[in-house]
Parts: sequence; structure tokens; C-alpha cells
Amino acid sequence: MYYPEPISKLVDSFTKLPGIGPKTAVRLAFFVLNMEEDDVLDFAKNLANAKRELTHCSVCGHITDTDPCRICDDRERDGSIICVVQDPKDVIAMEKMKDYQGKYHVLHGAISPMDGIGPEDINVPPLIERLKDEEVKELILATNPNVEGEATAMYISRLVKPSGIRISRIAHGLPVGGDLEYADEVTLSKALEGRRDL
Repeated sequence: MYYPEPISKLVDSFTKLPGIGPKTAVRLAFFVLNMEEDDVLDFAKNLANAKRELTHCSVCGHITDTDPCRICDDRERDGSIICVVQDPKDVIAMEKMKDYQGKYHVLHGAISPMDGIGPEDINVPPLIERLKDEEVKELILATNPNVEGEATAMYISRLVKPSGIRISRIAHGLPVGGDLEYADEVTLSKALEGRRDL
């Protein structure tokens, strides 16, 4: 209505991205218009290539350009430990830490009955198959510390417990540098629950 059609379509495309409202979409659209044409073409090519060339690892479900992914293919990693996460971004966060040397399993979501998402809608069945085939001794449940993440962790825990595999849950609580007075009750409760001896 206010803009020529090509700009309106570009703005609409940007608003489909998470966290981008109408004002930010307009700002991004005009930023793109002011870019050099080669940069715009390169940007568009990178978007198309990422969509076309990336897939999910057939073993762990992580996003990859090779199958199996580099983590699953790495013989130096400890295959007896699998860290279960909700999204590929969580794998990247764990890898940045550089302390974890096991393998991963990406669920691509969490159980959320309110949203109509059940265990069959996320990547749980392939996890159960992996546990039958691989020499796994421990499963670390690193789902998000919210209602959906907790429900997913409990579901997987109940499913796997009879197999005798050790099941652990990442600790939750106060962030380093945080103040007690600003923490909510649930965070404080989790921090107290996960206390350890010194």
C-alpha cells in the first residue's frame, strides 16, 4: 500500500523470520536496497545454498552438510555417552564449551500437549533405536528448563530407565554473576535442589 510491490514482498519475507516485526522488516528491506548488487546476489545465493545443501544427520539428527555429521563420524569422541538436546543450536552451544566429548541426539522439539506435539512428533523413536544398537552407558538429558523440556526429559527417562542405561539431567539454577534477589522462585528452587558439597 505504501511501498512499491517489490519492497512490500521483501518486507513480508523479513517478517516471516523470528523476532522480526514490521518496523525491523522495513529497516532490513531498505538496508538490502542500499547494498551493492554483488553483495545482495551473494546473500541470496548463500540463503539458497544453505537451504539446498544442509540436511539432518541420519544418526543424531544434527544439521549437517555431510551424512553422517562430523561429530557422529569422529572416532575420537566417546560413543558411550549421548547428550539429548532439543535443537541443532543446542549442539553448537555445547560444542562451544569444549568440555563435552560424547555424541548427541537432536529431538527437533519438545513434547507439548497444548500445541498438539506428542512423543511421536519429535525425534524420540530413532533415539530408542540407537540405544539398542550402540554401546551407550549414559544418556544426558539437556532439554530446556521449561515445562515442555521437563516433560520431554521425564518421558525419555521413563522410556529408557528399564534398559539399565544411566540417565542424568543437566543442572539448573542461578547463572554465574547473577544476584539471588533477581532470581524467580523456580530458578531458586532448582538451584537449591541441585546443590553439592564443597
